[in-house]
Amino acid sequence: MSGGLRDVDLLGIEIGVIWRLDDRDRLPGPEEMVVGVAADGMTAAVGAGVPGPLAARLLDLVAGATPSAPGRPPEVLAQCRALLEPDLAVSGGPSYLVHPPVRFDAPVEVLRSDDPAHARRVRPLRPGVWEPEEWEVLVGGGAGAPWAMAVEDGQVVAICHSARHTPAGAEAGTWTSPPFRGRGYAAATTAAWAGLLPGTHLFYSTSADNHSSQRVAARLGLRPIGWLWHLTR
Repeated sequence: MSGGLRDVDLLGIEIGVIWRLDDRDRLPGPEEMVVGVAADGMTAAVGAGVPGPLAARLLDLVAGATPSAPGRPPEVLAQCRALLEPDLAVSGGPSYLVHPPVRFDAPVEVLRSDDPAHARRVRPLRPGVWEPEEWEVLVGGGAGAPWAMAVEDGQVVAICHSARHTPAGAEAGTWTSPPFRGRGYAAATTAAWAGLLPGTHLFYSTSADNHSSQRVAARLGLRPIGWLWHLTR
């Protein structure tokens, strides 16, 4: 679902989904600023602790700046960093739009949260990277749902869940057990997850150095919409 929106508008929606902006459209977390760069424009959000006049100046700078090529920080990012704090860490990565139907076939059984029998099957199969309380909430349909999980040899070997889910959209979160990576299981579970959220803006983003995650996006044919750049204290 994109509804004819520009890519820069989609990045703005994704920023709101990931960071759950406060009532002033400010970032609540450790990021001082996030800048979304699309081919057709730029958008940004500023940390809750940034003084109002400075926040307005930063947003004006981004609004008037020229987008950079994918993978290259925009020149305005350095200006914003200097105004905020020169020692802020800079990081970034590509963002993609997940546009159902998405399909990827892999030789593994994929279970989905819309089937109560599937939830019962995976409940006792908690991977060690998940805390017991988190797992119970996820499997029970709470935070992180909906989800899709790949099961092999009596264990959950890959998961795609709703890392963030708001009325505006959902962000995919993926995990694959190390011995089972490279088999397409992340792509298979992400495709199944996408089918659980019809009519919703679905996003998939990763970091610049996470090449395996970028390969998942390529396997699924996800459409790149731009890059998200972070200035973090």
